[in-house]
Amino acid sequence: MALSRRFAKIGSTTLLAALASAAFAEPPPLIPRAVLFGNPERALPTLSPDGLRLAYLRPDDRNVLQVWVRTIGQEDDRPVTSDPERGIQTYAWTWNNRDLYYLQDTGGDENFRLYIADPESGEIRDMTPFPGVVATPLAADPDHPNTLILSMNRRNPSLFEPWECDLETGSLTLLAENAGDVRVWLADSDLAIRALTAGRPDGGGELRVRDSLDSEWRAIVSWGVEDEFQPLAFARDGRSLYATTTIGADTRGLYSVDAATGEMTLLATDPGADAGEVLLDPRTRAPQAVSFDRLRPVWKVLDSSVESDFERIAATSAGSFAVDSRDLQDRLWVFSDVSDLGAVKYHLFDRETKAATFLFDAFPRLAEYTLAPMQAIEIKASDGLSLPSYLTLPPGSDPRNLPLVLTVHGGPWWRDFWGFDPNTQWLANRGYAVLQINYRGSAGFGKSFLRAARKEFAGRMHDDLIDGLNWTIREGIADPARVGIMGASYGGYATLVGLSFTPERFACGVDLVGPSNLVTLVESFPPYWKPFLSAKWYPLVGDPSVPEDREEMLARSPISRVDRIRAPLLVGQGANDPRVRQEESDRIVAAVRQRGVPVEYLVFPDEGHGLARPENRLVFWAAAEEFLARHLGGRAEPAGEPPAAARFERR
Repeated sequence: MALSRRFAKIGSTTLLAALASAAFAEPPPLIPRAVLFGNPERALPTLSPDGLRLAYLRPDDRNVLQVWVRTIGQEDDRPVTSDPERGIQTYAWTWNNRDLYYLQDTGGDENFRLYIADPESGEIRDMTPFPGVVATPLAADPDHPNTLILSMNRRNPSLFEPWECDLETGSLTLLAENAGDVRVWLADSDLAIRALTAGRPDGGGELRVRDSLDSEWRAIVSWGVEDEFQPLAFARDGRSLYATTTIGADTRGLYSVDAATGEMTLLATDPGADAGEVLLDPRTRAPQAVSFDRLRPVWKVLDSSVESDFERIAATSAGSFAVDSRDLQDRLWVFSDVSDLGAVKYHLFDRETKAATFLFDAFPRLAEYTLAPMQAIEIKASDGLSLPSYLTLPPGSDPRNLPLVLTVHGGPWWRDFWGFDPNTQWLANRGYAVLQINYRGSAGFGKSFLRAARKEFAGRMHDDLIDGLNWTIREGIADPARVGIMGASYGGYATLVGLSFTPERFACGVDLVGPSNLVTLVESFPPYWKPFLSAKWYPLVGDPSVPEDREEMLARSPISRVDRIRAPLLVGQGANDPRVRQEESDRIVAAVRQRGVPVEYLVFPDEGHGLARPENRLVFWAAAEEFLARHLGGRAEPAGEPPAAARFERR
């Protein structure tokens, strides 16, 4: 922490001296990949509405993540689900205190079905048994405990519509029809669909509401293509709703919107970061607190009744925290404690006694090893834009002239966060400095930060990465001859851009599910991405149906500059990826190999956009570790035999 404060205060010319003055010794023992990239021992605890039971994720004896349940205060833990292979990633209690629901796809195809699990009987019901249909929860309310509102593209693959699901009978009832422009549906506390956001031909949007199911829709708020508007919930009385938006401001604030007039009342904002997580009262639905995160998250409490709770939890937390679950009476909370020097830890908090009881650590074995602190910094881009970034240095090493890995987050409308990151800790433990840059276009920093990325794929978005790399070289941290670049999704694209647009800067690259051709990428997106394309991709990246855009997108595609790639490349691809098709990786691998550049290529036949199965993750990161050690000179744990359950092909 002391070093982190010095980063914020000292000038850049004295940074190396500050780092070099710190004592360093022999590098710490290698952290096994299985500890970093395997399944958590336990994770994501969630209270039942009555506060009597706790559900959580835990591997079964086949190392597949399942939902488990135990009675609070007892040791009667038992599995509820029996997913055969991929493991459960997301789940929740229903308000009836009996059932849990979870989502699962097939082999990573992202056609998620909704399942209901009864912890007492062990019965599992597939509530949406429709091939090729995506189902996601949309709304629920404690006053309607046996009803769940779903969003599904059941009638048209391109359009999502709200359906009422009866948890007792399994019947599904269409609640509203999508005329083709609806992006988001919103239900009130009676689970009536009373608001929606719709796209406009100019790329902007509008909020429409209706006073009752028999009333006509009317637009009460509109916004332009550069603004964002995200409805969160209706107030309990239905007269207003809560939303986050950038209308009239640069960063996204939290507002109350009058459902009759559209008048917006600002509840909270921050000039440096967008409104993030919003904590809503489970009964009144009113916002109680909102987080803002530029470099590290900060909570702004809006409801005085929870102020002392947040103060007590903050005093308990070792880093930053989030309230993950609460019972209906709002006496018990589950909160997660996030640190850069350990995996997430979960606690049960009693609001009456203000006592926090430790539940479990997601990866307790990490306590046996030395982890590296993540330093939050701001780096100036060449055009003056300030880039929120993170630097992690290998513990026990001289912090000068280090091999460095530039890791690039996906999205690109996502971001890097402060806190424990297994990929970062793995690289730092192997002897690499790790640089993470929230390049322009990253989410969470306002619309001008997003606007700066307009039509800048392989342009200024890549310049930001190079500017950050140059900063580490000027500071004496990075050895310019030993720099690698790696990432997944957009981060994989950025890796390919780095090797093809600035080949002299990188000694190697690791690309996981990264597109090589922006035109074919957009043309192959799933049908239900159409609203997202018109809102984000077309205005910010380009529309391949427009000749001028198509030409520019091709010029910004690594496949168009493949003749410039000369550094070794490692590529990983899920065969079922619905976002970045396997053809994207096949083409770049074949083209690079044709020019005599070494490429390692791993295809995972049971994965999609990323690696969900821990056995497959261990195979890919073992290959990446050997690859980086060979080309950058870091340490490596022997690869050993791949896990028996792993499925992959070396091509």
